[in-house]
Amino acid sequence: MKKAFITIIVLASFTIVKAQTTNNVKQSEELNDPGQRPITDSTIFVAVQQPPSFPGGMEKWLDYVKENLKYPEKDKTDGRKGKVFVTFIVEKDGTIANSKVVRGIGGACDIEAIRLVKNSPKWNPGMQNEKAVRVQFVAMVEFKP
Repeated sequence: MKKAFITIIVLASFTIVKAQTTNNVKQSEELNDPGQRPITDSTIFVAVQQPPSFPGGMEKWLDYVKENLKYPEKDKTDGRKGKVFVTFIVEKDGTIANSKVVRGIGGACDIEAIRLVKNSPKWNPGMQNEKAVRVQFVAMVEFKP
């Protein structure tokens, strides 16, 4: 009896997993249907064929951060350190919009990270089907003494 009960549970679990997999495939197919979500000039992508990039690449981004970061003195003396993650939109022309902290360390460091991103030079825009598009991006700014 115990063996039969375990078999029924295993079969039921397999059926549930199979049903969830089938539903996920259907949902995925619906999302890929071009008629489902029209792409407009205001559409913001989170993944594109060619993501936006800082002019010169990540090495140049790190150089920009090192040269322009103003570590808030009070946070520095208080020992506040860590990584601040800022999300923003890279517009079709490479300008930055809608900067906000998604994971911060508090204090003035979060404000400084946003200032740094907002004041960065124009980025290379993201591309989808060889066309510049608006892309949401996340950058990391590290504060360490």
